[in-house]
Amino acid sequence: MTTSLPVTPTLSRRGLLKFSLGASAFLATAGLGASLSGCSAQTPASGFITLRQGDLPILRALIPVVLAGTSAAENLEAMLHRLDNKLASLSPAMLKLTLQLFDVLALPVTRGPLTGIWGGWDNASAEHIQAFLQRWENSSLNLLQMGHASLLQLLQMAWYEMPESWAHCGYPGPPKI
Repeated sequence: MTTSLPVTPTLSRRGLLKFSLGASAFLATAGLGASLSGCSAQTPASGFITLRQGDLPILRALIPVVLAGTSAAENLEAMLHRLDNKLASLSPAMLKLTLQLFDVLALPVTRGPLTGIWGGWDNASAEHIQAFLQRWENSSLNLLQMGHASLLQLLQMAWYEMPESWAHCGYPGPPKI
């Protein structure tokens, strides 16, 4: 009885390298995320309930790009405080995960490889931020896709809760009683 190997391997060398790179990035991110909970400053920035000083540059860069076409950039500080209130109402477990996401975006060692933003968020162009968002949205790693969805949902919920956004989408506001 002879056994023969298949003519074409099921996993090519290139496929193995892609899988290894993706798995390494996932494991590094997961391990770093687990270890970050004690590494970053956990005290809120002045005037905020949950947002920390390191989170603010990220959000100040993301809000005008994610909410392009709205007046969110003109209401940036009010938007940050609304988002802060939203985060304060999350369960402790969800808040911890969200702050870990912000930690991954803030640390240069993870920000560069995972987002393509190699400098600080203050210097990131709208094009680079848009490329980062598309990269995470279309990633083969579910962890990055979930991070993308979380960022968008948080920012959009905070924006559309503000009265300044209602006219933009044609909502007259809650009924007067």
